[in-house]
Amino acid sequence: MLKKNTLLNAWLWKWHVIAGLISLPFMALLAVTGSIYLFKDDVNHALYKETYFNQPRIHASASELAAPTLSLDAQLRAAQAAVDKPIVAVTLPSEQSLNTEFTVQGRGRASTNVYVDPYTGDVAGQLDQRQTLMYDVRKLHGELLLSTPGTLVIELVASWFLVLILTGLYVWWPSGGNGFAGLFTIRFSQGKRLFWRDLHAVMGFWMSAFLLIILAGGIPWTNVFGDQLKWVQHHTNTGYPQHWRSDKGIESVLPQDPRVSPLSLNAIARKAQQELVLPGTISIELPKTNASAFKVSNRAFYLRDQKVIYLDQYSGDIVKTLTWNDVGVLMDLRQVFMRLHQGEYGIINWSILLLVAVTFTLSTVAGLVSYLKRKPQNSWGIPRVPSRFRVDKVLVVMIGVLGLLFPLFGVSLVVIMLASATRRLKTLFTPSGKHNIPR
Repeated sequence: MLKKNTLLNAWLWKWHVIAGLISLPFMALLAVTGSIYLFKDDVNHALYKETYFNQPRIHASASELAAPTLSLDAQLRAAQAAVDKPIVAVTLPSEQSLNTEFTVQGRGRASTNVYVDPYTGDVAGQLDQRQTLMYDVRKLHGELLLSTPGTLVIELVASWFLVLILTGLYVWWPSGGNGFAGLFTIRFSQGKRLFWRDLHAVMGFWMSAFLLIILAGGIPWTNVFGDQLKWVQHHTNTGYPQHWRSDKGIESVLPQDPRVSPLSLNAIARKAQQELVLPGTISIELPKTNASAFKVSNRAFYLRDQKVIYLDQYSGDIVKTLTWNDVGVLMDLRQVFMRLHQGEYGIINWSILLLVAVTFTLSTVAGLVSYLKRKPQNSWGIPRVPSRFRVDKVLVVMIGVLGLLFPLFGVSLVVIMLASATRRLKTLFTPSGKHNIPR
C-alpha cells in the first residue's frame, strides 16, 4: 500500500520544482518579513514609547496608579482640540500605564490615533499608522509595497506554494521498508548534494502541517480568493451579521424633551466596563448623528467572548446585542486561522510561528542550493517525465478544483501549458523550416 507510482512520482517532482521556482523566492521574503512583524508591538512600543505610555507611571507604585484619572469626556475634548478632523472612537486603556487612544475619522483600516494621558489630559502625541515602520513591513509582507499588483503576486505565489507543499509530501514520502528513516535523518557523509537535499526535504516535511495552517490564515487577505470567500459568506450567511460591522438601521430613541442631552462618554464607558463586563480591549464608537447609537465592542483572547453592543445615546439602554454565536461558521474559521497566522494565541503560538519562519527560511536556502547543484548548465533543470505517463482523471479533477478555488493559479497553469506546447511544436521543425515529424 505504501509503494509509490514511479511515473506519478516523476510527474509530481516536475511540478514540485516548477512550484518551487515560482514561489520559494517570494515565500522566503514573506518568512523574513513575517518574522519581523511578529515583534510589531515590541517595536511600536519602543519606537513610540512617549506616545503610547504615560511616562511617569510606567514604573509607578500601586498608590500612584490608583490616582484618579480625568473623565473620558475631558480627554476627548483634549484629543479633539489637537486635530482638525472629528474623533470617531476611543479605545480604553487595557493597562494603567497606557494612554487613552482616540481614533480620528479617516478611510481604510490604517488610522490616525491621538493619545491622551488619562491622568493629566495632556496630548502625548499623534500616530498615523501609515507612517510607522511596522506598517511598511506589513505592506511588504502582504503586497510587496506594490498595492493591488503586489497583492495579486502574493496570491499567485501562495497558490503555487500550496502545490509545492502537496507535491513535496508525495515526492518525499518513502516507498516502504527502511525508507521511513529518511523522514528523520539527514545524510551528512554522502556528499553535499544529498546533504542539502535531505536538509530541505526533512525540514520541509515536518513543517508542512504548520505551513498549511499559516497559509490558510493568510490567503483570506488576498484579492481574488478573498473576494470569492466574501461572496460565499454573504450568500450563505456564514460571515459577520450585518450590524457587526455597520450601524445602518440602528438608532437611538430621540427624547421628547429637547433639553435632554446625550449621555457622557464616561457613563457609556462605565456601563461597558462594569455592567456589560466585556473582557479584553474595549472600543467605543461615538454616535455619528443625533439619532445614532454608541457602538461598544471588545477584542478578547477567545473569540467566543467578543461582542458588539449598541447603546441608546440618551438612555444607555441596549438597542442590539451581537455575540460570537451570531457570527457564521466560515468567518469563525477564518478568524481562528488568521489569529494563528499572526501568533495571537499566546506565547506558544507566537514561538511556533517564529520557529517555523526561521526553519522555513533555512529549508528554502537548502532547497535552492540542492537545485543549483543538480541543475545542468544552461537549463532550468526541470525533471523530465517519461512520455508514457498519462495524467489520471482524478488528478485532472483535483487540478481543476484548485484552479477554481485559486483562479490566479488556474490562469498561470494555462499559461505554462501553452508555453510548453509552443516549445514542443518548435522542436518539431528544423531551422530550415522543414518539419521533423517522422513518417
